[in-house]
Amino acid sequence: MAETIEVTAPAPTALRGGAAALRRSPAAQLADAFAAATVQGERGVAVREVPFLTQLGVRAVPGSAGAAAVESALGAPLPSGHGRTTTGGGYTLLWVGPDEFLAVADETATSALEDRGPAEAARVGDALGEAGSRAAGAVVDLSANRTTFELSGPSALAVLEKGISYDLHPRRFEVGTAIATVLDHVPVLLWKTAEDTYRVLPRASFADHVGRWLVDAMREFAVSGAAAAGVR
Repeated sequence: MAETIEVTAPAPTALRGGAAALRRSPAAQLADAFAAATVQGERGVAVREVPFLTQLGVRAVPGSAGAAAVESALGAPLPSGHGRTTTGGGYTLLWVGPDEFLAVADETATSALEDRGPAEAARVGDALGEAGSRAAGAVVDLSANRTTFELSGPSALAVLEKGISYDLHPRRFEVGTAIATVLDHVPVLLWKTAEDTYRVLPRASFADHVGRWLVDAMREFAVSGAAAAGVR
């Protein structure tokens, strides 16, 4: 007679914890380096990864029936032009092209335990379908396409200016501005979320390179800060 083997299923909490442990962000290996690179004081700067943000790629012509359906589903209007962003419904929409946008969910709506991207893309896609044949547009889940680095502090701008040729002066690059640009030869989206706070969104495959570049570009301010402290 064959031996019977009893298998006990893990408790739901254990399953959830296991799923979180298995999910790894594109720059998880740099967490300690980011913490060590943090600079305090007048020339301070810090970097962190903001992983697993829900990101939806949206294609729709502004002013069209498709755009109206997308705006209603997301709870925010499409940005009106280059560099513009709009916010609402738990999303910020970044202008990428004349009929191309990236919807980025708020950090508070992000969880390592749940990938909301596919469900959100389906929800907005259903809204397009329900709007009828005249509502031309498309939405796709791009959450795994990019990761997000947040660079903050008085020296954040100086760090970015080492690798970006675009004019980032505050008179031109205001809070809420987002552009597609190049950082150290890597295509990224750059988004200014607050004074002295920027988000850099590279493709996931470039996350390690961009993260290490940011850490290296921050070293100057750690040295100058230590020297200034010694003078005092």
